Amino acid sequence: MQWPFCLYDYWKFNYNVYFWNPSIRKFKSLPTASIIQSNTFSLGFAYDSQNNDYKLVKVEWPIDPSCTLLPMPPPEFEVYSLSSDSRRRVEFGISWRPNIWYYSINDNSPFPFVCGHLHFMVESIRETGQEMHPCEMILSFDVNSEKIGELPVPDDDSFKEGGSYGKHLTLFKGKLALIKDRSFRRCGYGHSVWVMMDYGVCKSWNKLFSVTVEGPNVDGYARFNGFTKYGSLLIQHQLELIYNGKFKMENKFILFDPKTLHHKDISIQYKYPFNLVSLYVATYLESLALHDAENVVSY
Repeated sequence: MQWPFCLYDYWKFNYNVYFWNPSIRKFKSLPTASIIQSNTFSLGFAYDSQNNDYKLVKVEWPIDPSCTLLPMPPPEFEVYSLSSDSRRRVEFGISWRPNIWYYSINDNSPFPFVCGHLHFMVESIRETGQEMHPCEMILSFDVNSEKIGELPVPDDDSFKEGGSYGKHLTLFKGKLALIKDRSFRRCGYGHSVWVMMDYGVCKSWNKLFSVTVEGPNVDGYARFNGFTKYGSLLIQHQLELIYNGKFKMENKFILFDPKTLHHKDISIQYKYPFNLVSLYVATYLESLALHDAENVVSY
């Protein structure tokens, strides 16, 4: 598999996307002009092995229930093909659950690519009778056929119980993994990890481990950043502290080995404020991707 990077300039709000191959020092800019700014959107990037093509998938949904008719409609999908340098809308094609009054997709996390599919975690609020209930679903996008599907979430009471403030999809040693974050104010932040051992089979979800980042008497949060290819978990722990009457924000990064349960503090430095930037784990292989593409910039 050959992978360049896909970079999205989120914080400047100019909605530009870049394909970048550092091994041949070339990049291609993709202005996302078709994005409707009244909506929320996220981007996924994958390699179409059947057609030897790279595809950028945009999933878009209403930013607020007041902006649309209720219940809320399903998300819309758009695909950009590098080989044809063109975009096209994709039909949703599956049944959408009724009476969903609000939903969001993990828009600030990369979408894992497993078995030829990109995956999207949808957390929603659904009306049942006179009550509102949270529910989750995993949408999949086959980059070869460009068909949308749905995968089961873990059939586990601990996955569905309260106290969660986020569920995220990621990769664990090439398999689809799901992380549930829990907050214990002034005590710590917990991460539970499930792995789908047999792709597409609900009963194959296996709760791999749980880890707690302790933070006694300190406000802040812990952010899951992904797994390394060897299976270690990278966690960003952001601390909100008061020094001499002044507010100060500090960050530390922790590498956690689920086999040995060993925690290791690591040093990561970058220029932007910690409260504006998230770090994620990505896999990169040297290749000639973008070598023959049009409108490519060399540097």
